[in-house]
Amino acid sequence: MKALVLTKKEHLKLQELPDVPLKSHEIKVKVNYVGVCGTDKHLYQGLPGSGEANMPVVLGHEISGVVKQLGSEVNSPLKIGDRVAIDPNIPCGFCQYCQEGRPQLCEHNQAIGVTRHGGMAEFVNVPESNVFRIPDSLSLKAAAMVEPVSCAVHGLDELIMKPHYTALVIGDGFIGQIFTAILAKSGLKKVDVSGRNPKKVDLLRKIGATEVFNPEKEQHDETYDIVIECVGYTGTQEQAIASARRGGQILMFGVSGSDDLIKINSYDIFFKELTIKGAFINPHAMLDAIQLIAEKRLDVEPLITHEMRLEDIPDVLGGTIDYKITKAVIRMD
Repeated sequence: MKALVLTKKEHLKLQELPDVPLKSHEIKVKVNYVGVCGTDKHLYQGLPGSGEANMPVVLGHEISGVVKQLGSEVNSPLKIGDRVAIDPNIPCGFCQYCQEGRPQLCEHNQAIGVTRHGGMAEFVNVPESNVFRIPDSLSLKAAAMVEPVSCAVHGLDELIMKPHYTALVIGDGFIGQIFTAILAKSGLKKVDVSGRNPKKVDLLRKIGATEVFNPEKEQHDETYDIVIECVGYTGTQEQAIASARRGGQILMFGVSGSDDLIKINSYDIFFKELTIKGAFINPHAMLDAIQLIAEKRLDVEPLITHEMRLEDIPDVLGGTIDYKITKAVIRMD
């Protein structure tokens, strides 16, 4: 099969790989679409994603496709020809965190497209528990976005939301847009966005942002009950904490560098009773993400800015593509 393989740091190569035999409880999926994620770029640069890349490895963890083959002992009701989305995370099931019902913290987590071959290939083998049938109303292109949406769903599950609360989303990229769209339909009093790209203002307002402002150009001193940081830079993380009102909740969702440090006024955490939380991957959130997208409570396709070929991706991850990409998907068929 044709596949794009990360052979070493900053080196991707199109290769013909042999077909990998299915294990007894695995399902072979013919890949139709795979999203290109910031995690893929981190792995390309030699940085950790949801784990250290086990090179050589086929990248791609935002996957949709069609069931091609079932392992000999598969118990899933899925059948050949079913249209599916894939959860890339494979917790061990046995460590303390898994037994506590917190598989996102698994000490031995594997991840499709990180520690084992992923979706930037014609086919991918997936444990049966990680394959989710999608309704007929959901396109395969949109279904490739189920995984990133499920990560946002998990993040929101970590928060308390009430109708009179206000929210600020920091970051106008794809993940910031997902959070904005979901929050705008969740019944909050208002949802503002802090972003720096004026070309995204109309889209953000269309998907539900109350106000969009650029903190580099505008004085904005309002504080919020909920602040979601979607960038992963130290400056925006400090902005998130400063933007929370008394009793506020801050969700650090953006992926920062492993050595990054931020300054926090510890008295503010005490006096304002702030809650600062992280959200890692997507435990128990795939079904909710599928439902949100299928019912068009979250319309993801307009948020996808580019549809690409597998051959384009080395230039995308290497930074030589000369146009702005907010969210790209690879069409494999």
